[in-house]
Amino acid sequence: AYRPRFKEGYFPVPPTDSLMDLRSEMLLRSREAGVGAYLHHHEVATAGQGEIAVGAKTLTAAADQLMLFKYIVRNVARKHGKVATFMPKPLFGDNGNGMHCHQSLWREGLNLMAGKEYAGLSQTALCYIGGLLRHAPALCALCSPTTNSYKRLVPGYEAPVNLAYSSRNRSAAIRIPTYFRSDPAKDAQTKRIEYRPPDPTANPYLAFSAMLLAGIDGVLNKIDPGSPVEKDIFELPAAELARIPKVPGSLDEALRALESDHKFLLQGGVFTEELLRTWIEYKWKKEADFVRMRPHPAEFHLYLDA
Repeated sequence: AYRPRFKEGYFPVPPTDSLMDLRSEMLLRSREAGVGAYLHHHEVATAGQGEIAVGAKTLTAAADQLMLFKYIVRNVARKHGKVATFMPKPLFGDNGNGMHCHQSLWREGLNLMAGKEYAGLSQTALCYIGGLLRHAPALCALCSPTTNSYKRLVPGYEAPVNLAYSSRNRSAAIRIPTYFRSDPAKDAQTKRIEYRPPDPTANPYLAFSAMLLAGIDGVLNKIDPGSPVEKDIFELPAAELARIPKVPGSLDEALRALESDHKFLLQGGVFTEELLRTWIEYKWKKEADFVRMRPHPAEFHLYLDA
C-alpha cells in the first residue's frame, strides 16, 4: 500500500529546502535562454529532488526548449559541484522523476479543450483523452522508453500507473488541472489535460508527436474515455482497482504493445514503419536485452549463498 514519505517534505521552504538558490539559478538561466520556465519547488523524494515547470509552446518548439532546458540544468548543477539526473527512478523506495505533459488544442485563438463537460472539458477533449488512454501501452514505448522507466511506473509513489482520468487522482494517467474554477473565463483559457506516464528519458520530438497523434486519433474516431475515476484510487477495493487498466510493466511489454498498435502513428506520414521497426529493434537489443542478460546486485543479495 502507498504511504507518503515526507523525509524532505513537499514544498518546504529554506533552510529545510537547501537547494532553493540552485533551482532559482536554473530557472533564471533557462529564462535568459528563451525557455519559458516559470516556477520551481522541492519535490517529495530525497537527494534534492525538485520540480521546475516549463511553459507551453507549439509542438516542435516545446521539444526544442526541453532539450535546452535539460542542458542548462546539468550545467548549472555542475557549476555548483552537483550532478543533475533525469533518470525516472534513481533511488529505490523513493518517488521517481516524471515528465508530466500538459496538452491543449487551439484553433484561431480558441481553446478547443474548454467546454461544459466533465471538469470544464469539451467533448473534443474527452475524445482526445480516449485516444491517449486507448493507445497508452504503445505510447509507453516512446514516452517511457527505458528499462529504468518501469522502476518508476509501479503502484505507489504517486506513479501514474492507472489508465484512467480524473481531476483529482495523481495516480491516474491523465489529470485535468482545475486552477481557476472561480474564474470561468480564465479557466477556459487555461483548460488542458495533463498526461503523466512520460518521463524525461523520452526523445521529446518522438514522444510529443506520438501523444498528439494518439489524441487526434481519439478525436477523429470519437473514442469514449469512459467515466472518470473520482474515488481515491489508493482506497479502492482490490476487485474495483483490478478493473482499471494499467500501463505496461516493463520495456519489453511496451515494445510489444507498440508492435501491435502503431497504425495511428503512421497517419499523415509523421512516423514510418521503418522508423518504428528500427526503434523497437534497437530498444530490445541495446537496452532491454542489455539489462536482462546482466546479473543484478539484488540477485547477489537473494541468491549468493544458494
